[in-house]
Amino acid sequence: MQLGIVTLFPEMFSAITEYGISGRAIRSGLINLEYFSPRDYTTDKHRTVDDKPFGGGPGMLMKTEPLVASITAARQALKNKQESGDQPKVIYLSPQGQTLRQDAIVELAQRDSMILLCGRYQGIDNRLLENEIDEEWSLGDFVISGGELAAMTLIDAMTRFQPGALGDESSALEDSFSNGLLHSPEYTRPQDFAGQNVPDVLLSGDHEAIRKWRLKQSLGATWLKRPDLLKTLSLEQEQLELLEQFKQEHQGYIESGSE
Repeated sequence: MQLGIVTLFPEMFSAITEYGISGRAIRSGLINLEYFSPRDYTTDKHRTVDDKPFGGGPGMLMKTEPLVASITAARQALKNKQESGDQPKVIYLSPQGQTLRQDAIVELAQRDSMILLCGRYQGIDNRLLENEIDEEWSLGDFVISGGELAAMTLIDAMTRFQPGALGDESSALEDSFSNGLLHSPEYTRPQDFAGQNVPDVLLSGDHEAIRKWRLKQSLGATWLKRPDLLKTLSLEQEQLELLEQFKQEHQGYIESGSE
């Protein structure tokens, strides 16, 4: 995957290029990051990258000409590296974009290339948004100081779906949200910790019983923590039965705890 990053702060990306799964994927060539700073495309002696908005108001906007030049350079650089010759999509990380969810991550991760625009200040000129940006994506309904953290989050999430990035390819398929549900609880050594034991079923060696237990706990965790997710799913009969079992067990636990 070829990624062009338009950013005023390329050094911030060391957080994903130097550490963890993403760092390993980048070092091994599964993902290639190339940076394009609008500051490098300025024409004034002060290398100005912001400007006042028409109509007044607080804050500044990213200066249009250096930003367009950065995007153009990124497009050309990525196009030269692609076998297909397709124009890479330009993605603007913005609080006004569509909210990133796991299904969107899976689709984005399958692309050969893209350009990620990391906004700063109050944002960008709307004409640039209309003429240069293909997609807008958001982490959620809140505002952060720049698009770099959002871009790093997106890159890290997409990395998990690159073949060879994970030690076990099935790990990404079992993550929370991959099947629309939250992940089931996990346990590791010691078997007895703080007076609490690992559930017996996980020690039984019965793979079918473990599968059903994990599915039930996954359904239960989603019901307890993110019931909104269940409203979007069409549950199969087994899932409905296991969820009902979880609800009954949970209610019994609450009642016994209040005695």
